[in-house]
Amino acid sequence: MGVIDNSTVNSSSLINVDPAVFDAIRSEISRQESDLELIASENYVSKAVLEALGSPLTNKYAEGLPKRRYYGGCEHVDVVENIARKRARELFMPEGFDIGANVQPHAGAQANSAVFLALLDAGDRILGLDLSNGGHLTHGSPVNSSGKLYEASHYLLGEDGRIDMNMVREAALKNRPKLIICGASAYPRTIDFEAFRGIADEVGAFLMADMAHIAGLVATGHHPNPFPHCHVVTTTTHKTLRGPRGGMILAQRDLMKKMNSAVFPGTQGGPLMHSIAAKAVAFGEALQPSFTEYSSRVVSNAQALADRLIERGIKMVSGGTDNHLMLLDFSDKAYSGKEAEAALGRAGITTNKNTVPNEKRSPMVTSGVRIGTPAMTTRGADSDDAVIVADWIADVLESITSEDVASRVRAEVEAFCEEHPVYGGRV
Repeated sequence: MGVIDNSTVNSSSLINVDPAVFDAIRSEISRQESDLELIASENYVSKAVLEALGSPLTNKYAEGLPKRRYYGGCEHVDVVENIARKRARELFMPEGFDIGANVQPHAGAQANSAVFLALLDAGDRILGLDLSNGGHLTHGSPVNSSGKLYEASHYLLGEDGRIDMNMVREAALKNRPKLIICGASAYPRTIDFEAFRGIADEVGAFLMADMAHIAGLVATGHHPNPFPHCHVVTTTTHKTLRGPRGGMILAQRDLMKKMNSAVFPGTQGGPLMHSIAAKAVAFGEALQPSFTEYSSRVVSNAQALADRLIERGIKMVSGGTDNHLMLLDFSDKAYSGKEAEAALGRAGITTNKNTVPNEKRSPMVTSGVRIGTPAMTTRGADSDDAVIVADWIADVLESITSEDVASRVRAEVEAFCEEHPVYGGRV
């Protein structure tokens, strides 16, 4: 049962109070234990993070900031939030550069919305990576508030599947945005924050990095830090950072008053103090040497996985990866990303379909699949295991309709997962 301990069951336990919800949670735990999680944005938090997340801090309203609350009884949650803010600054603040941290955003999307509110007026222009080229909904997609409230334009990847800074500069000079966004949801290469800052300065724009996917790599030096080049940085606190689902804003000190006001009362009410406690625990874990080793293995596993997939003839956007993820490109195949996701799912490998540059299929079908190594690395996988995983993926895709291949791979996946339990083989 993993994290549910039946030995302490009593009349007030979930299994008795609400067995339907208990059964659904138990089934999800079973899925996480027995399936191989390769969704690049997912990971497994520690038991300590889970304990903080399920604590009675969920009972406490604490609108405002530590020592400046609108509610009484906040003396203990103030301590928790200050721990989280201090550790966030330790993780991401470069020497000689001062930043502030707001750990209250409920998600990365809320963090981005707050930054827009702080720096922009309705109708102002923003520039971000196009969604179909690996950007994010909150970077100006027309279906998102960022594309409805602001005048959004986008830059595309170059023919090599990488960000072309000349193309970014051309788009910035043409559109003259007030805010340029660098960062992505499905971009496997290193981001040149310094080059982005040069373009932002040239057009007089603020520069925001959304490092949601790479935050854990940034914290450990496995990807360049957005600071001091960016005015403001947003992130989720899960993914490679391996914390609870949530968001955070980091900004140069002179912008923090605007950021804090944009979070509350601008876009949110009371912060989720149990989640902030879990963030504090995760940040503390990320400050340990073991987390640096973990991040190193995330990157080496991704490279081993990508190299083997390429050897097996699978096309990849940009031809490989520098970070934790890769984007498989099936634009020249008869099967779609949706069909590939389903086939891999039948084999016990969880992925997500994803658009690719020059996408010809609909967003609900797509021509790609995004995969990443954070979760499998948490289970204790190494580069040799990554090669085996790549062969499983290639075997399934080469015989995408074969139930025999799917069944054989599923059995091997389940054996691997049993040898590398989520809460037994963690690194």
